[in-house]
This record gives sequence, C-alpha cells and structure tokens, in this order.
Amino acid sequence: MKVWPGEPYPLGATFDGSGTNFSVFSEAAQRVQLCLFDEDGNQECISLPEVTGHCWHGYLPQVIPGQRYGYRVFGPWDPARGIRCCPSKLLLDPYAKAIDGDIKWDDSLFPNRPDMAPDALDDRDTAKFMPKCVVINPFFDWSKDRPPRTPLHETTIYEAHVKGLTMLMSKIPPELRGTYAGLSEPAILDHLAMLGVTAIELLPVHQFVHDRALVENSLRNYWGYNSIGYFAPHNEYSSTGQAGQQVQEFKQMVLRMHEAGIEVILDVVYNHTAEGNHYGPVLSMKGLDNFSYYRLNADDMRYYMDYTGTGNTLNMRHPHVLQLVMDSLRYWVTEMHVDGFRFDLAATLARTLHDVDKLSTFFDIIQQDPIISQVKLIAEPWDVGMGGYQVGNFPPQWSEWNGMYRDSVRDYWRGADRTLGELANRFTGSSDLYENTRRRPHASVNFITCHDGFTLRDLVSYNHKHNEANKEDNRDGSDDNRSWNCGTEGPTDDPQVCELRSRQQRNFLATLIFSQGVPMICSGDEIGKTQGGNNNAYCQDNPISWLDWDNADEDLLEFVACLVQLRKEHPVFRKWKWFEGGRGWGRHQKDIGWYRPDGVEMSQKDWETGHFKSLQLFLSGVLKVVDQRGQEVTDDDFLVLFNASDGVREFKLVSFPLIREWRVEISTAAPKPCDDDEVYKPGQVVPLPSRSLMVLKNVRQQQ
Repeated sequence: MKVWPGEPYPLGATFDGSGTNFSVFSEAAQRVQLCLFDEDGNQECISLPEVTGHCWHGYLPQVIPGQRYGYRVFGPWDPARGIRCCPSKLLLDPYAKAIDGDIKWDDSLFPNRPDMAPDALDDRDTAKFMPKCVVINPFFDWSKDRPPRTPLHETTIYEAHVKGLTMLMSKIPPELRGTYAGLSEPAILDHLAMLGVTAIELLPVHQFVHDRALVENSLRNYWGYNSIGYFAPHNEYSSTGQAGQQVQEFKQMVLRMHEAGIEVILDVVYNHTAEGNHYGPVLSMKGLDNFSYYRLNADDMRYYMDYTGTGNTLNMRHPHVLQLVMDSLRYWVTEMHVDGFRFDLAATLARTLHDVDKLSTFFDIIQQDPIISQVKLIAEPWDVGMGGYQVGNFPPQWSEWNGMYRDSVRDYWRGADRTLGELANRFTGSSDLYENTRRRPHASVNFITCHDGFTLRDLVSYNHKHNEANKEDNRDGSDDNRSWNCGTEGPTDDPQVCELRSRQQRNFLATLIFSQGVPMICSGDEIGKTQGGNNNAYCQDNPISWLDWDNADEDLLEFVACLVQLRKEHPVFRKWKWFEGGRGWGRHQKDIGWYRPDGVEMSQKDWETGHFKSLQLFLSGVLKVVDQRGQEVTDDDFLVLFNASDGVREFKLVSFPLIREWRVEISTAAPKPCDDDEVYKPGQVVPLPSRSLMVLKNVRQQQ
C-alpha cells in the first residue's frame, strides 16, 4: 500500500476524489499506525510517516470511500502520569465521519479492571471487538437546499428521538422505521406541519455506545448520551446498513426537513465520552492521548474529574480538544446543514479549573466564530458538579432550557401555594433571569416535559416514579417530579379522574404555547404518550419509549395544533422585546396587566397571599415594536384567565375604553378548540371551571 507524507489538516480521513489523507492528533504517541480492514476483518497496518504539531499524518492514493480503518498508538502506559497508550487496543478516529458496526463487549477492552493490580495492563488485542471507522464520500448535491432560518422568537421546537418517533408509525414502510429516512417520510413531515412546529430537536445522533452493563442486562442506551464519534451520524439509524451510507441518508433527511420549512437542531454531548472512568474501556481518545483529552485529578492522574456523572469530562482547556469540538460543530453546519445545537450539560463546557465561568475560552471561541455564532445555540445550563446550576448565566447569544419555568408551571397547576408570582415571571419570559444580561425573551426555552422525566400524560397520572423496567430497583430517576396524579396512581377508568387529567394536559400545553419565549414540545405529549410512570427511560429501546401512534389522542393533537396556530397568528404571544408594564403608544391601558378575578389590579399584598390560585392577565395589542421594515406591529388584545383552584371561580372581565367585546379563543375546560361563538362584554362575570385556563380576544380596530 503506497503512503505519501500527506497533510496535518484537516484531521480525520479526507477523500479528495483521488485518494485519502489521514491525520490524527496525539501528543503522547511515539508512533501511530493506521490499520486498514477488509470486509472479512483482515487488517494491514501502516505507520503514518509524518508528524506535524503533534498531528500524525499520511496520504494513501489507493484508499477510496468505503475503506474501514482504525488507529494503534505506541507510547507509554503510565496511568500515574495520566498516559494510557496501548498499541494492542484498536482506536476509533475522533474525526471519523462514519463508523461501521458496534462494540462487542469483552474484558480486553478494559485494560485495567478492579480485579487487577493498580496500573496493571491487559494487552490483549481488541480489533475483533471494535467497530471500524469508514472513509466516506463527502460529495452531496445541496443545490436545492434553502434553510428556513426561522427567527428565535417565532420558533416552536419539537424534541424527538429518531427511532422513537418513527418505529411504530404504520404509514412508514417497515424497512424505514427507526431511521433517518423514516424521519423524512411524508407521514412524519405531515404530522409536524399539522402540529405547526418550526424545528425538530433530535436527541443525540453522534455515534454512541451501548454501555456494557446495559447490554448484559438486555437493555440499551436508547437516549444516546454516550458519544464516541462527534462527526459520525449514529449508524443504527441508517436504513441501508451499508458502511458510510448513514451520512448521505442524514443529509437527505435534513434536505427534506428544510423543504417542509422545518429546521433541524441537534442535541450534542461534548461534555464527556463513552470511555468512562479509570476502569472504563479504551476506545478512542483515552488511548490516543488521555492526558490531553480528559480532565484529570491533579492530585492523582489515574483518576478523572467527573462533572457529568458518567466517569469523565472532556478537557475544554486544551487547544486540540477545543479544536475538536469547534471542527465538529462547523462540520455539522457546513457539511450536514443543521440549523443549531442544544448542548447537554453545558455548564461543564464553561468550567475552567473547578468553577463555571461563562466567559471561558469555549464561549469566547463560539462568540467570534463566523459560522457557529450564526446558528441557534441552546444550553442545558447545569451539570452535576458544585455550582453547576447556571440558569440565566449564559452569554448573550445563547438561549437556555429554563428549568425554573418547568418547575414553576408544574407547581402552579398541581395547586401548590405561593406560586402566582413565579407563574407571572415565567409566563412573561423570565425577565428576572435574562433581561439584566441584555437578552430577549427568546433566551428562555420553555418546557413542561422533555425526554428526561415523566411524559405529560404521566405527569398528571403518577405521584411517584415507576422505573422497575430499568432493573435498578426503582432507585434511578428523579424523585422531585412536582407531579400530581389527580387522585389515583396510574391507569384508571374513573371518568372524573380521566377528564381532570385531560384538562390538566391542556392546561400545561396552553400555558407553554402562550408563554413568552421559545416553547418546546416533547415528542408524544401531543398524542397522550405514556411510559407507564417511568421517568428515566434512557435504557428502554422498546414500546415503553416509542410513540404509540395507533392509540393517539386525536382530540389532544387537534387542540395542540390550534394552540400553535394561534401563537403563529398573534405576535403578542411571541414578542421579541420585554413587556414594560407602562402605557401603550397613546393608549389608555398598559401593555400588560395582572388582575384579580374581581377585575381589580393585583397589589403586592395579593401577590404575597399564598392561597391565591386565580388571576387574569391582560395583553395589549399595542406591542411597541416595529418589523424589519420599520412598520409598527400591532395585534388584537388578549385576556388570559387562570384558575388552578379546586372550585369554579367567577371572573369579572377587565374593561378598558377600547375594549368592545371578549371572544373566547381557547378554553381548556373543553376537549376541543372553541368554535369562536362565545362572546362576553367587558365587565361581565364569567364562571371558569376548576383547574382550567381561558384565552379571550378583543379584535382591535385600526386607529
């Protein structure tokens, strides 16, 4: 096999139409072998001839797309110094664009185990147990692609799982279910269009690993938060099973999503990898250059700093690790055409030594990058380390999953005391968290549920988690669910309980959609998905997690679609500036006002009265904003009535000089959207059923 010197950049395997350049970083290596594999698993190992700036490289003119490969690194095995080189361990390329096969768990993958002496080495070869990297064909016709570029304040996110969304949908051909191709089938695109969402946020699609403990327990890492390849689309989601074809299939999915007006956001896990702690497997970075890639304990470099609860933390202080992450992000934008990222446990990326620093190097680099800074950036603003809860503290161009929103709205609708003030803050965009940093309401990504925790239906059906299927004696998963089972734990035929649960689901969804900020709907909530009370279904790659389309709640789906459509039609629900609480432009009323059920404006004493659970919110159609052409944006006036109490409450509808009538748009007391025929006069008393919400509209006349 011919080998030429090649180039140190780009890293990874790069086919140029004639041959392939290979380059891999390792400061710890004394020699690096490139191992090429045929379809029978036979290998040919070639020492890379050059090293430039710790990047080992070579060009092979005979290597074309489809070639499987891996690396072996020759260097010290010295865990006490944080170095874990072992040439008997075949290593995945951190820059691999595709990976073929999966791990076949064997003790040899774990070079040092609890049953061995400290720093001892199991040097058995691992090639037959390892998946292989694949040289890909990088060429794809994007000429018809037109990214939607939906403004954040007009965005509605749908969080979904590639497999879970498509696996049980009968309208998708069986061979395409659970795949990228299935995700772009008309049945899915039609559902997203009917629902009205503008972006799909996919749970991790970077190549990930099914943990050994799960596999041996007949479980799988369904969610995928166990990355091992930051450039490679996960191969199990390919419909063809052909090495490298998952890349073309993913690109085709993105293209079709864009054609349907849907943006694609990726949930990315740059905080840790699947290599675990000091007893974990050697699969890639640990064997390439453990000291550079991971945060090690300064007092004993055998051990890892673990801010993620998974055994290791990527070392974002090292320039080559920063380069890896930034190259990965740019690749997914420029080559795969995705529209944004949600960063898992993003506080970990901000850690310098031990503290979280929002101005850390990673965020500085994001800020100045001309490509990454222009896409949607969403942080999960916490990790498991000390000081890791950082809601509200990320840089200006970032949005955040607002965990305080989730908790506050859950508390309000389950009837907790002293929740009105919190509800008001969260419903109007959480200015207490974001305004002081000069961010807009769309900095808040609002959600009631997400992949992690109860589904919406389970939130109103269970007081306690039921995770027995995870085989951890129900010890896993959060105990702080802020849920309410409406009087009965789990499934029931009691019609009153069932009706209340349905109403509570509508309450949560209406609150979510009409709140200022970016609403995020968890896939399946719109059709009444249940996981049987499992609030940690990360290992359930089966019907517990998959969407049950055959038993979809069609009434709820219609209701949610109506909510999203109403939000789209009325900019008052998606302002890109904060409410001021002052008078409108030459109008008599404020741009926003909070009132008691009797129509009297809320006082400080009212806000502090713990047992109050009902109020009305006035939203003026005079928005005090202009569009891109400098024209004033106006809307109708809206009144939102909240009643989380156990009984019917009478509301005296607020009255202003320009209010002619209040027409009911939405009532969560009804199973279907209103037909727009209920009309009330300002000042009229309206009974609002217990635990329900009503949205009324005053059609504003042009002045």
